[in-house]
Amino acid sequence: MTGFQGPVETEPGVLVHSRRSREAGAETWLILAARDAGEARRDWAEYGLALLRCGTNFTAIRIPADIVLAAAGTTDRATVAAYLATALDGGPCFFDGSSRSFYALAPRSTAGGWDVPDTECLSGADRFLGVPATTITEPDPRCAAYWVVPMDGPAALCDPEILRWFVTKGRILRSEAAALEAGEDA
Repeated sequence: MTGFQGPVETEPGVLVHSRRSREAGAETWLILAARDAGEARRDWAEYGLALLRCGTNFTAIRIPADIVLAAAGTTDRATVAAYLATALDGGPCFFDGSSRSFYALAPRSTAGGWDVPDTECLSGADRFLGVPATTITEPDPRCAAYWVVPMDGPAALCDPEILRWFVTKGRILRSEAAALEAGEDA
């Protein structure tokens, strides 16, 4: 049999979902944040990017690339991806080359208490974000954004406290590197 394969029971009472079924679930869940689901699906297919409303299903935290790269200690794309997957405990994050920013998706309740300097919390009825199709996990000629840590399934989001810790660590490391560089220039 070919085509879509749903969950597989590996032992009594234990279901294992395929990566594709989790990806399809994440896609369907994300689409709920679009003004028009059909248009969003068409945009993903044609442009690789669809505008989704922040604050309905998720809040997006914009993190400048220099903070993420400082935390990861490298600019190597594969190493940064592996680091983020671990540091964010599998929480979803995508990179947008146009803004040179990473966007971590967190629960919508995160917006109420987010106060981390050098970041922006995108939430509210009038805040839309270009989100890459769930299948775009590396640079794609259709758009400047791609998933660095793809969603693992519907509503699988970053833990806000882990995200806060990660950004704080990146800010400290960025500051230390800048101080070291300034000392070398003197």
